[in-house]
Amino acid sequence: MNSEKLSNRLERVASYVPENTILADIGSDHAYLPCYLGLKKVIKKGIAGEITDGPFLSAKEQVDLDKLNDVIEVRKGDGLSVLNPDEAEVITICGMGGSLITSILEKGKNKLGRARRLILQPNIGSSTVRKWLLKENWVLIDEEILKEDGKIYEILVAERSGEQPYSDHKEAELLFGPFLLKNQNEAFKEKWAGEVKQWNAILTQMENSSGATAEEKREELRRNIKYAEEWIS
Repeated sequence: MNSEKLSNRLERVASYVPENTILADIGSDHAYLPCYLGLKKVIKKGIAGEITDGPFLSAKEQVDLDKLNDVIEVRKGDGLSVLNPDEAEVITICGMGGSLITSILEKGKNKLGRARRLILQPNIGSSTVRKWLLKENWVLIDEEILKEDGKIYEILVAERSGEQPYSDHKEAELLFGPFLLKNQNEAFKEKWAGEVKQWNAILTQMENSSGATAEEKREELRRNIKYAEEWIS
């Protein structure tokens, strides 16, 4: 297939990539995202990074198919290790858990020198990503949440400079997303209704658990449920 049509999720990710930039798409799978942006002439160069043989070969095949070998380079390696220092201006990491995304960013911090924008799409654990961005002085500039094929996805966009979007209610905003809280669409409400249901079920299961760790976990769950009751309309 060609890359002229993306899933809604990746189309939304693509919409945040500035024109005439050098893009690194980490965990690129079939390289659909960089190929789409290459065909649209949005990016001047793309790097598709993959760690496993299957997706790496699929990405190379897609770049060949789209005749983009002069624009997109497919590289094999772990996370940001595929990049040279100060190479990528925009980095996308999509379709992974928040913990894995932050691990990739943390391990590859020395490759972020020139990067001015991160576009991250965690499948779960978005709050982990927000906390890492804040700790590393990246400024969250936008967020989006959408539902596609029965799954809910979040997109986080961060830049080097600007004003952090957090208020005095930072803990709740890190959990739910400061931008998403202001515009609570149906996908947002559905996601958190499901999370609250799950939290309550876990609390019930933990009723008879003892020890400091169990009590800490119960406290965290109660706190999150309280935030959801206070903040989600």
